[in-house]
Amino acid sequence: MNDNVNVTPAPSAAAAPSAPSAPAVATPAAEQTKQATPGTPSARRQNRRGGRRRSGERREPAAPASPEAAAPASPEAAAQEGAAKPQPRRTHPLLEQLAGWYPQLFGAQFLPLKRGIFHDLIAAHGEAIDKDALKLALSIHTRSTRYLNAVAQGMKRHDLQGQPVEDMAPEHVHHALLEVFRRRKPRDGEDLTATLRRRIAQAFEASGLTREAYDALVRGRDDKTNALLDEAFAEVAERDAKAEALARAFEASGATPEQFADMYGMDRRTVTQALARVRRQQQG
Repeated sequence: MNDNVNVTPAPSAAAAPSAPSAPAVATPAAEQTKQATPGTPSARRQNRRGGRRRSGERREPAAPASPEAAAPASPEAAAQEGAAKPQPRRTHPLLEQLAGWYPQLFGAQFLPLKRGIFHDLIAAHGEAIDKDALKLALSIHTRSTRYLNAVAQGMKRHDLQGQPVEDMAPEHVHHALLEVFRRRKPRDGEDLTATLRRRIAQAFEASGLTREAYDALVRGRDDKTNALLDEAFAEVAERDAKAEALARAFEASGATPEQFADMYGMDRRTVTQALARVRRQQQG
């Protein structure tokens, strides 16, 4: 509620002082009727005096500016003026309602929605939700950067109760990654291309698919993106080759993972992860 502000009327501007009248100067009649001959010193003096202001006259001072115009607006007045202007809505009004109903899905942290969530919402709320408005709201929500970030992380899809119900398709993860990095602005010294390549490689490994199967799902028409995908495949293949070589050396050593790591001056966690990587490949 806006507080009433009492404003004291500002004093009116002071009246400008009137200019004093010029003093009367007696002029002999002979001098008034006397005409100056052109070219003479007298005529030149008259010509010079013609463009000047007569002695005794002075320019009237400008009236001082009104205090109301000069004084800055008070914070209260500025706040009232800002409140009078309509503020743009940050999001669709139905999304605000959905966040109140389902804060675990539409609240501070977004979760990927299960396929068919539109019909679930209509079934749950009936005529309380306009279908066209719901389609628009969900379209805005699923295209937001926050939602795409959740999809790019490979999170599962969730139902209205916030329970994970299905895996995210690998192609959806991949395309969300591309869109998120397309919108992202690099920080000082940050190489977004290298970061995106690493994220694509991680998404490929998490999918559990072969290179051929993953490629068939995600490869598009953009040459630059496809080249980045090939680089990610090569990065994964290089890690696989190193892990296989380490696993062969480990088996030949007859040592425990801890002893093997100490023998070659390696980090024990790196050795354990490489051996687990080879085991997953063999089981797949």
